[in-house]
Amino acid sequence: MAKPSLRLILAVLFVVAPHLHRPSEALRDPEIVVRPSNAMVLPLVHTSANASMHQSHLDYRRHLQRVSSHAEIARMRLFDDLLTNGYYTTRLYIGTPPQEFALIVDSGSTVTYVPCSTCEQCGNHQDPRFQPDESSTYQPVKCNIDCTCDRDKEQCIYERQYAEMSSSSGVLGDDIVSFGNESVLKPQRAVFGCENTETGDLFSQHADGIMGLGRGQLSIMDQLVDKGVISDSFSLCYGGMDIGGGAMVLGGITPPADMVFSRSDPGRSPYYNIELKEIHVAGKPLQLNPRVFDGKHGTVLDSGTTYAYLPELAFVAFKEAIMKKLHSLKQIRGPDPNYNDICFSGGGSDVSQISKNFPDVDMVFGNGQKLSLTPENYLFRHSKVQGAYCLGVFQNGKDPTTLLGGIIVRNTFVTYDRENQTIGFWKTNCSQLWERLHLPMAPSPAPSPSYDEIPSLGPAPAFPPSALQNSILPGEFRVGLITFDMFLSIKYPDLVPHVAELAKLIADELEISENQVHLMNFTSEGNGSFVKWGIYPARSAGFISNTNASSIIFRLTEHRVRLPDNYGSYNLIEWKVEPAVKRAWLQQHIFAVVIGVVVTVFLCLLASVAIWHLRRRKQQILGTYRPVDAAVPEQELQLQPL
Repeated sequence: MAKPSLRLILAVLFVVAPHLHRPSEALRDPEIVVRPSNAMVLPLVHTSANASMHQSHLDYRRHLQRVSSHAEIARMRLFDDLLTNGYYTTRLYIGTPPQEFALIVDSGSTVTYVPCSTCEQCGNHQDPRFQPDESSTYQPVKCNIDCTCDRDKEQCIYERQYAEMSSSSGVLGDDIVSFGNESVLKPQRAVFGCENTETGDLFSQHADGIMGLGRGQLSIMDQLVDKGVISDSFSLCYGGMDIGGGAMVLGGITPPADMVFSRSDPGRSPYYNIELKEIHVAGKPLQLNPRVFDGKHGTVLDSGTTYAYLPELAFVAFKEAIMKKLHSLKQIRGPDPNYNDICFSGGGSDVSQISKNFPDVDMVFGNGQKLSLTPENYLFRHSKVQGAYCLGVFQNGKDPTTLLGGIIVRNTFVTYDRENQTIGFWKTNCSQLWERLHLPMAPSPAPSPSYDEIPSLGPAPAFPPSALQNSILPGEFRVGLITFDMFLSIKYPDLVPHVAELAKLIADELEISENQVHLMNFTSEGNGSFVKWGIYPARSAGFISNTNASSIIFRLTEHRVRLPDNYGSYNLIEWKVEPAVKRAWLQQHIFAVVIGVVVTVFLCLLASVAIWHLRRRKQQILGTYRPVDAAVPEQELQLQPL
């Protein structure tokens, strides 16, 4: 079983208005293994009455702001995969000039934070740490009566501790936040955490930090809504099985006509909840009291949790109903012998065909509307047996809360309409979401290098390889060259002796042949070096296949190229794809032509030699022949003496 992501906060986050207890946060991390035996425990601190009154005041103030302002949206791409990586990330740009970060999208967290350059204990994450001194618009949040201050009483701080003993702490800063090159929403000032210390799994994760979408004054959503620049709504769309990636929209959109809704009561739980009343398997309802889904925090929908966790009675009924429909499949052991995963072989390798072997599931809400789930919404692939699948739904220990993680909403556009206190669900192909929703698009607020029309692929955030291949590289397009510029934080003289070694390392990281990587340009810039690389087709090919090109681009843009520490850190500045040059017939067949000419000349020479030998032989034969009547010189008969 893949490692699920599930985390519990123990300490209250002290930020603005410390006299108000903000809702606790369920932060998630891919390195934390939470099995069904480890019951999900949600917040230890509930929202107080004063906090509720304060929230009502904020809601009223936001309503007035929205009436008088033109709300926009930020459309952003999601990367990674929930079951492979344990989370989805998006790209956020902080500062002037913008510094890029890969942040875990978490609807259960209410603070956005990134590692700070001053961090004394931070892990080696995907991108370089935030450099406050390099941003002309950065401002520290100065110590005041409404926040917890550092020891010197100069700056506001935050501190968070989690059940698995990981933690994050740092200072609060204020800077320009940009949302990428597909966002209509202009850059906005926002408060965020600048980490000075990470421990545990926060230290070891690949992603840089967290983008908090929960309810709370430090949430990026709350800050944007308070400014009146977006309406009080956001949406997430997770890619399907074997695809990953997805999309996110900050702000309200016109819902599709066939979107189904459930009421979401912020007073019921500090988390985003829905009114789940029934679960149907293959059209038949589970024989359960609807109140089973309303225990403790009710039914919670959380983007940062990997799988689904049901109360004991609901889980047993669900498991038995599923197994009754799997007559032709064989139950097998799970991929990890340490856990009792429920898995079945013989389901078929094609995701589009698994519905033939596994039943559909329906979730019925309090208003009677129904969300239909396909098998990819409750199954995950067995990592060791081809064509085998395991249940991605588990018992939530003895906890009566129902927790629905990302697996439930794969290939589902989910709208968290906080203003109207509803959550909407729309089944769709998340890799084609922009085309289906017809959302507006604008140039990037973050500066980006210019690039050619066909097809310039950088530096915009990349698709997952499969989506990149289908969406950006047309089927008829043949890639002849991929170039990319990188800035390395190593001095020019120190790098020169190791360029050949660096080329080999890059080839290994991109999983291509070493002879395909060529150094194109190499210049010094301050204490660093600019290097331009070219990736050419393999010697035996005239072009790079779209599949391989997509994989290369994805690895580059996702910072999947890991270099040893002696090369310092690197930034991808620009990348570009050039088409294969269409050569003339002679250029395309020059090798065959040369071989043909050589063979022809050789055969001609061989024939000439053969003819010469034949003529010479003939002459020799003619030279010894005499006609019968030809005159023959007399010869003296010599007698030997007796």
